[in-house]
Amino acid sequence: MGAARLASTENRLRDPMFHPRTTPIRHRFSIFGVISGMALVAGCATSVEQRGNLPSQDKIAEVHPGSTTKDEVIKILGSPSSVSIFNDKSWYYISRRTEQFSFFDPNVVDQQVYVVNFDNQGVVTAVDHKGLEDGKEIIPVARATPAPGRELSFLEQVIGNLGKFNSSGGGTGGGSGTGNTHQTGRPD
Repeated sequence: MGAARLASTENRLRDPMFHPRTTPIRHRFSIFGVISGMALVAGCATSVEQRGNLPSQDKIAEVHPGSTTKDEVIKILGSPSSVSIFNDKSWYYISRRTEQFSFFDPNVVDQQVYVVNFDNQGVVTAVDHKGLEDGKEIIPVARATPAPGRELSFLEQVIGNLGKFNSSGGGTGGGSGTGNTHQTGRPD
């Protein structure tokens, strides 16, 4: 029994599975490959992002055109996501959900906008709903707005400045005597 036990211990010591220094390189590469594959799959997962929080349909139903005021709208729906630029008669409640796969540009999956319009007294006149299908793609114009004046090249600036310097050296540097007196000091 003792010899059989000794033989099994010797076999274990020779087996690479039980000896950490002799682990095959192939085994290490397979572990590295599995970990790298898992990281690659996790990095390519689709991420979903929700921006904005719309009030529920029950809350929106509590806003009645002709009777609900701005203060009541804030109590019911909360602060708006945005207010009209030119006046405060339109409030916007905006929600947008996007999906992004890996490093690609995000795609808009859903967009909901509720527009609450007010009259001059601050009473609701209408509540409108806009969806993703109501949006329009806007392509900005690539032109630049021209600035006043003209850009001069370096050579045009040098040539344009020839003859504009005072040769006496004792002036304010304001030209070649083009004032109300000549270089002789006599008035024009």
